[in-house]
Amino acid sequence: MDKAIEHVLLSRSEIDDAVCRIGRQISADYAGKDPIFIGVLKGCFIFMADLMRNVTIDCSMDFMAVSSYEGTTSTGAVKINKDLGCIIEGRHLILVEDILDSGRTLNYLKKYLEVRRPASIRIATLLDKPSRREAPVAADYSCFEVPDAFVVGYGLDYNERYRNLPYIGVLKQEIYS
Repeated sequence: MDKAIEHVLLSRSEIDDAVCRIGRQISADYAGKDPIFIGVLKGCFIFMADLMRNVTIDCSMDFMAVSSYEGTTSTGAVKINKDLGCIIEGRHLILVEDILDSGRTLNYLKKYLEVRRPASIRIATLLDKPSRREAPVAADYSCFEVPDAFVVGYGLDYNERYRNLPYIGVLKQEIYS
């Protein structure tokens, strides 16, 4: 697997420190509010597990599964493959995503969930890639801003591979070209 990686962008230690930092910040911001963390599958699963271990307040969690990519290209259409199993009306939501790239998926999800009248919706993301933004959405909590490179590891994939890398690496172009 490591042979497919051009270079390590973020080490496991750097990731751990950043996840701990935003876990503390979310805990302070939501003290006494009992938020619902909503993980956007599949890419969020490692980040969300580590984030939840760093959140020190009462909270609950649920997951949504959406799709909008085929290989390296966004189809432009967001499809809900798994919806929430909980009632969110009047609750504070924190959408947990692996990477905020074009913003189209999170923009769609925010609008989709706003109809159910939550108290608030905020976004926590491991990686933010603002150079690729196409939709008007921003992260409220972000571990890292990253350059426009194809990144994998720590839950992020290319064709369902490389999610299990313990770091964030830049994938060699010949792998996805």
